[in-house]
Amino acid sequence: MTETMSSAGGRTSGIPEFPMPRAAGCPFDPPPALREQQKAGPLTRVRLWDGSTPWLVTRYADQRALMADPRVSADITRPGYPSPAASRSNSIGFILMDDPEHARLRRMVTAPFTIKRVEALRPRVQRIVDDLIDGMLAGSGPVDLVEEFALPVPSLVICELLGVPYADHEFFQDNSKKIINRDATTEERGAAHGRLLDYLDALVAQKRARPADDLLSRLAERVTAGELSQVEAARIGVLLLIAGHETTANMIALGTLALFQHPEELAALRETEDPKLVAGAVEELLRYLHITHSGRRRVALEDIEVAGQVIRAGEGLVIPNDIGNRDPDAFPDPDRLDLHRDARHHVAFGFGVHQCLGQPLARMELQVVYATLYRRVPTLRLAAALEDIPFKHDGSVYGVYELPVTW
Repeated sequence: MTETMSSAGGRTSGIPEFPMPRAAGCPFDPPPALREQQKAGPLTRVRLWDGSTPWLVTRYADQRALMADPRVSADITRPGYPSPAASRSNSIGFILMDDPEHARLRRMVTAPFTIKRVEALRPRVQRIVDDLIDGMLAGSGPVDLVEEFALPVPSLVICELLGVPYADHEFFQDNSKKIINRDATTEERGAAHGRLLDYLDALVAQKRARPADDLLSRLAERVTAGELSQVEAARIGVLLLIAGHETTANMIALGTLALFQHPEELAALRETEDPKLVAGAVEELLRYLHITHSGRRRVALEDIEVAGQVIRAGEGLVIPNDIGNRDPDAFPDPDRLDLHRDARHHVAFGFGVHQCLGQPLARMELQVVYATLYRRVPTLRLAAALEDIPFKHDGSVYGVYELPVTW
């Protein structure tokens, strides 16, 4: 452990680095160092890749309180935000902005993600899931569940919702992977984002000329009306396209792998016809796995006291929700996967004004998948040893690169 300079200018030593490594053989659990920090106290300093030392917040109640606190900013361009200066840009969209600009842009895309509109999509999602399973069963195992099923399901759904040609899925999936790869250089991530931005900009221009019944066309109408610039519309498109397929695809594959390791829970899900149990299973898997492990980032706008510790204005915050979802004060016996647990109060989707816009869609997609895949393929099983599965330890979105299965 090297000695670094703290954000206050003093010398600090022994500060742990973030993100913290996972323990070998525990692919579903948070890093042991995060557990130790949670037990030790609510706040501690951590060192990021650029040498900055923001506060790490590990307890569930404190995480929710800070994510809902108006004295805490999500604006990546503010001094003290826990990100290197080279990447401090809001080009990724409104999720890294504060109100009122955040609210202005978010309102423009809220309608398709309301529960009523999402439920209207359920029959179409069911057909997508059934068609992909039909295609998988028409061949023989083993197959890679990521390539054959987990990635196509949300990609097809978000493409239809946005109005993006699915024929271009390899292009946007490859560039999305580059953007969320922690090992990629700033230049590589920037180039991948630029390619996606150019692609969405061209699509918005097409929608302005030839509108259709999709979200990009709605954004194009706002561009024509002067309510939104075309680059803002393209940035929103990039954000929704990446978030709309990467997170859900990883939850489908990682959730399936977790269920393979918990056969009693898998059997309960496979044999039920109760939609409430399926919905509860989705919430518990979201809590248990929580695939965004790089921590939500914030910066304090004012001095804030948390559990007797004062976070000073201008100091950064890292809020890793995977350990928040394993807080025993919020979830008794938190390391046990229990599909009958009431886990809906988890923080997998964040909390406060910045909580995930697409959570109703993600929940519905996962409900359809988890209610269908194991019932239609009751003998589905892992076709490789767990230790041979390639996990995404290098990504800001956690999952598996491949999941060989057979039946």
